[in-house]
Amino acid sequence: MMDFENKKFRKIFFEIYEHLPRGGPGDAASTRKAYALTKGLPGHPKILDVGCGPGRQTMDLARISPGEIVAVDNHPPFLERLKAAARRAGLHERIRAEEADMFHLPFEQEAFDLIWSEGAVYNLGFENGLRVLGTFLKPGGYLAVSEAVWLKKDPPEELKAHWEAEYPAITDIPENLAMIDKCGYVLMGNFTLPKSSWRDDFYTPMAARIAEVKKRYQHDQEVMEMMPYFQNEIEIYKKYSDYFSYEFFVMRK
Repeated sequence: MMDFENKKFRKIFFEIYEHLPRGGPGDAASTRKAYALTKGLPGHPKILDVGCGPGRQTMDLARISPGEIVAVDNHPPFLERLKAAARRAGLHERIRAEEADMFHLPFEQEAFDLIWSEGAVYNLGFENGLRVLGTFLKPGGYLAVSEAVWLKKDPPEELKAHWEAEYPAITDIPENLAMIDKCGYVLMGNFTLPKSSWRDDFYTPMAARIAEVKKRYQHDQEVMEMMPYFQNEIEIYKKYSDYFSYEFFVMRK
């Protein structure tokens, strides 16, 4: 795992990720499928999108829901992209993008009907994230999150080493379901993201962006030594996509 405290690595990281359509695996159809599991929401629900990244799923939520959405992230350029997209789509009156740290969310308890987090709750830890985000949900409100999971037991050593470095807390679907129950939620449904969710709006554009960055910094040895880190993420998925994915969990408080 690269050192995110290294300023140059952070610069290159965001040169790659700031230009991707999504901040992680996902797709509009999966967002719609998860939202359809939230039965009985108010006519204009108050929605919080935590770790929204560039906000592709935020825009999808605004198209499928009549609610008001507060989207938070700690990286301002992502929020500027979301604001611009919302203005272009005429959705800016229902989307409010705010800079915030998910460890210290600046909202009142029980303020939202639905809390959404695609590929970001791992920052809090899955079980801790369910507890923390639940404090901002109204009674009977919904929490929808996607989380990295093992799909098969006994993954190859190369894959185990990769996840040990990136997210050692990754576990399987039954263990996540047990944590949902332990935290007092009622599961409304769960499903595995399709492989196209990883490919179409994430790894394919990431590969193209890596090629652009490599060309730009071809004479910078330090940057070139960083490139295998980004390329390896893509290669790991290509080799072992049957062993892991993201699982969408939708639950009710």
